[in-house]
Amino acid sequence: MDQYHTLCATEPSIPLFSQAWWLDATAGEEGWDVALVEKGGAIVAAMPYVPRKRHGFTLLGQPALTQTLGPWLREAAGKSSTRLAQQKDLLQALIEQLPPFDHFTQNWHWSLGNWLPFYWAGFQQTTRYTYILNELGDEQILWKGLRENIRTDIKKASNRFKLRVRTDLSAGDFLHLNRMTFDRQGMALPYTEAFVHTLDQACAARQARKIFIAEDEQGRRHAGVYIVWDQNSAYYLMGGGNPELRNSGATSLCMWEAIKFAATVTQRFDFEGSMIEPVEKFFRAFGAQQTPYFTVSKTPSRILKTALFLRSLKGGQ
Repeated sequence: MDQYHTLCATEPSIPLFSQAWWLDATAGEEGWDVALVEKGGAIVAAMPYVPRKRHGFTLLGQPALTQTLGPWLREAAGKSSTRLAQQKDLLQALIEQLPPFDHFTQNWHWSLGNWLPFYWAGFQQTTRYTYILNELGDEQILWKGLRENIRTDIKKASNRFKLRVRTDLSAGDFLHLNRMTFDRQGMALPYTEAFVHTLDQACAARQARKIFIAEDEQGRRHAGVYIVWDQNSAYYLMGGGNPELRNSGATSLCMWEAIKFAATVTQRFDFEGSMIEPVEKFFRAFGAQQTPYFTVSKTPSRILKTALFLRSLKGGQ
């Protein structure tokens, strides 16, 4: 584990959600492990995972509020056939290091497109999509890339509702709005507030998060956006809004301010795409590029496989 902490401290290509400090904050320092492949005294491949026990089953996955995990491979030189052969060897070596499990599922970072060695090892893959703004340098181009309804919402929020976006409020202030969104849908928060506060403290200590909350002249808070970032990308992590003030355009305004801020600290903006149609429509309207990523899974346990199949049938009714 110490080796991986050292690697993360020196290797900028490891995505934010695979960083050791992120996993310490979201899974606990003793709550995750990592498969490592070394060559010539250097780590050339790594795959963190979170082991859990549920009803006697061993599950390998990823923590809450962690968009992706999966393998990291050191960039290799050479022609395509050589790189693919190296990827095959490294991915197979990572698979061999996984502990016995009854169910495995992880979302992979969009930059890793070769999952064939996992397919050969009996894993399955589902393609999902995120939306990414790959160029943040020109604000005018970003503005022109917005759909007309998003531009209208931003202008309405600023001009008609006189909203201002504050960045000096706390995670607790944000969670109040975040909770409202789930309450409106009759859903419980998928994480505890203590969990979010722990993660927030870790991000704030590294200057890797910012909260945007739209507030009107009466002090009412309409909506909020929470982003995190590293030197490669910013990520929309959470959002929230007051359901009684949903028509003010506040969410679009907060997202726009978050994108403009991201341009000052990193290279791209990842909306952490959603397979939920209305959410996908909203993200797409910001002019971002649809980008596929993989959910890779395997369920060796026949009992658990049957249970998951029955649950999927129930969910499709």
